[in-house]
Amino acid sequence: MRIASLLPAATEIVGALGLADDLVAVTFECDEPAGIRERRPVVVDTALPAGLTPGEIDAIVRDRAARGLPQYELDREGLRTAAPDLVLTQDLCRVCALPEATVSEALGELDLDARVLTVDPHTLDEVLAAVATVADAAGAPEAGARLTLDLQRRLRAVDEALTGRPRPRVLALEWVDPPFLPGHWVPAMVRRAGAEPLAGIDGGRSVATTWDEARAQEPDVVLVAPCGFGLDDAVAQAADVRTHLPGVPLVAVDSASYVVRAGPRLVDGIEAIAHALHPDAVPAPPPGRVTRLA
Repeated sequence: MRIASLLPAATEIVGALGLADDLVAVTFECDEPAGIRERRPVVVDTALPAGLTPGEIDAIVRDRAARGLPQYELDREGLRTAAPDLVLTQDLCRVCALPEATVSEALGELDLDARVLTVDPHTLDEVLAAVATVADAAGAPEAGARLTLDLQRRLRAVDEALTGRPRPRVLALEWVDPPFLPGHWVPAMVRRAGAEPLAGIDGGRSVATTWDEARAQEPDVVLVAPCGFGLDDAVAQAADVRTHLPGVPLVAVDSASYVVRAGPRLVDGIEAIAHALHPDAVPAPPPGRVTRLA
């Protein structure tokens, strides 16, 4: 099957299912399986300039949304050349990826007879279910079942390791300028990592807050998980968080790979955060995923 994945999380799922060779098109953000965007045509790119600060990104995204401008650009001719049988996309967040309506419109214009599968999980359980959904659509239900069972096994191992331990009150931030509280599966991730999430909406959208409101939560730990950024950037942005929440321990995490992308590596993220919060109970993850700042 020829698969065009226009969503990094879906690309990750396809790779974890052992179907990377079936991919015929990906996005500029697809980095899992490693090197996939160098090996496959990139048909989705960002409409935003590079090198912006979080505050500048927020301002440009808001301006483009207000003017009805897209946040992403689709290479329609590249998609035509890829000639996919299955297109994986989303309709969860127009800021995070190309919306489904744009994809369906393009397929119609290009006269491509491809199935479009919209992958829109809102909760951690729905992320696990999405693995099976993608596997079924790609003709690999057995691989989907094996992967799902393994992810569930790893989650149970974390649960068992943290049973009966004190649960710190954790304030997760999905953006720092302005500060945003997380939604969707992130509060559940914090919970599964052995903490009590403060604010945020299970299964809902992330919401803006203020630093005064953040301080009023009186967190034991702040999880700095800026959407779309890796660990080095999270550490750098934690310096700004520290000026607003002095004295509160900070945990920075590679959010782009292990928090905001609705794929199998969310379980890696839970394991990494659990170690940062409970280092004597959960094994250390590989370097580059999470760091606790004094």
